[in-house]
Amino acid sequence: MQAPSVGGVMLPRGNGQTVRLSRGASLTDFAEKINANPASLVQVMLNLGEMVTATQSVSDETLQLLADEMNYVVEIVSPEEEDRELLESFDIEFGEDEGGEEALVARPPVVTVMGHVDHGKTRLLDAIRKTNVVAGEAGGITQHIGAYQVATEVNGEDRRITFIDTPGHEAFTAMRARGAKSTDIAILVVAANDGVMPQTVEALNHAKAADVPIVVAVNKIDVEGADPTKVRGQLTEYGLVAEEYGGDTMFVDISAKQGLHIDDLLEAVILTADASLDLRANPEQDAQGIAIEAHLDRGRGAVATVLVQRGTLRVGDTMVVGDAYGRVRAMLDDGGNNVEEAGPSTPVLVLGLTNVPGAGDNFLVVEEDRTARQIAEKRAARERNAAFARKGIRISLEDLDKALKAGEVQQLNLIIKGDASGSVEALESSLLQLDVGDEVDIRVLHRGVGAVTESDINLAAGSDAIVIGFNVRAEGRATQMAEREGVDIRYYSVIYQAIEEIEAALKGMLKPEYEEVELGTAEIREIFRSSKLGNIAGVLIRSGEVRRNTKARLIRDGKVVAENLTIEGLRRFKDDVTEIREGYEGGINLGNFNDIKVDDVIATYEMREKPRG
Repeated sequence: MQAPSVGGVMLPRGNGQTVRLSRGASLTDFAEKINANPASLVQVMLNLGEMVTATQSVSDETLQLLADEMNYVVEIVSPEEEDRELLESFDIEFGEDEGGEEALVARPPVVTVMGHVDHGKTRLLDAIRKTNVVAGEAGGITQHIGAYQVATEVNGEDRRITFIDTPGHEAFTAMRARGAKSTDIAILVVAANDGVMPQTVEALNHAKAADVPIVVAVNKIDVEGADPTKVRGQLTEYGLVAEEYGGDTMFVDISAKQGLHIDDLLEAVILTADASLDLRANPEQDAQGIAIEAHLDRGRGAVATVLVQRGTLRVGDTMVVGDAYGRVRAMLDDGGNNVEEAGPSTPVLVLGLTNVPGAGDNFLVVEEDRTARQIAEKRAARERNAAFARKGIRISLEDLDKALKAGEVQQLNLIIKGDASGSVEALESSLLQLDVGDEVDIRVLHRGVGAVTESDINLAAGSDAIVIGFNVRAEGRATQMAEREGVDIRYYSVIYQAIEEIEAALKGMLKPEYEEVELGTAEIREIFRSSKLGNIAGVLIRSGEVRRNTKARLIRDGKVVAENLTIEGLRRFKDDVTEIREGYEGGINLGNFNDIKVDDVIATYEMREKPRG
């Protein structure tokens, strides 16, 4: 096969060779891999009907299209793989316990509490922690991931369990999936009076996908209509068979409100862990783990809740969390007490990071600050490229004309600021999933953690964006600036409300749809000729009412002979009137239209805006 030639320059033709590229790579990156001139690849893309610059981050599909044309196979490296390669270049092994078997010691199980919204997950964690979180939650919905460690006694031995609290609303699915990935065991909370609900199944699927054992907590057994046996039967359909039915899943009937059988549940967790898991880690190596939640604290800067999975994290260690890094200035446990070190399965709040990492980002301790900074910067650059590739709208030459006319696709620009990265991420993914047809597009220009700042207002003013503050407010002069610039800032504390209002705003941006409503019909009985007005129809109103200045069509022998007419004149005897009702006679003048006959029917109608569902 002949190699493609662009402007007389022969391009290298691959023979099915594989080219590995990261997500959001540019044509220049591709050209480097195959020793070609980036400008010639731009020309190839132009021939394929795509306008792309050499340094622009392009989508996976565009890279695939180019590779097919030049007979190469493109392998898009997953972010996880890319991260592993990045760490290997610094001689860092992530996710491995260093040392042999003798270096491993037992660690507490990490448990995620999952289930349907309002089935009592947070109340259960309350009962376990003997504190009250629910009262402080907006709308009673868990908005943050928290992590707590509790102690229990099993067979006369003190054992610890680490709990991760995942949010209950379906919009937090992404975070909940991450919660399950950092987990050893899942507690599935099902209300005895409600039974299995859609989110129960969703949570169950996450736990199964993460391949973690499940302990079922049948809650609200003290409520009227509670039927724990029915719950056991329902869950059998999903592959969770209770031990008493010959299965291997432990079911514990509890009442979080009354504090009933909580100890039995903790014991079931420990027994399940002992029976089916080998929970050991090396506490002597450099710490590695996962960020469960992060937010910006006014007094303390970027704060992250991290779960140490192996090794021991100490104050003074240099750590990298996603694209954030820093030296650990202080660590707090779930009770708010300062701690000097945290071993495997211990959740701690870490202070000292440069910026707010994302929920679910991996963390690791490195020897030098410089190494930490390099890893964080490379990760940030990779994220940026991938984001640019997602944002880029592919415009083919055929569509260019339409796109330039704009107006066909309207866009709602948003800037989302929140108090924690998990909430911001969940809100963004929920909003991007809103579907109100093809006419309106949502674009998140910027999302971040912390108060709404002047730079957010500047960005919003320059791009006609709406600013959403989720559990945060505008700071300093940002409010006055927003008023001056006419920027709309919306504040929310419950995720449902934000989604509903934005959906309503989107529907408001849609072009109005109109439907035709019939007003009345008039039968022509006689025709009067006027030198000034032309033909005037003497009519009997058969149905409804006929109004002046409404639209009309003329029907003859059941067929429409004229459309888009207007009732220009309407008379009853000698008087001009605005309307004539059913059963009355009158005269109608259709303006310049004079082709009327006796027995014709004049049907009048108006266009009304259709309410959107």
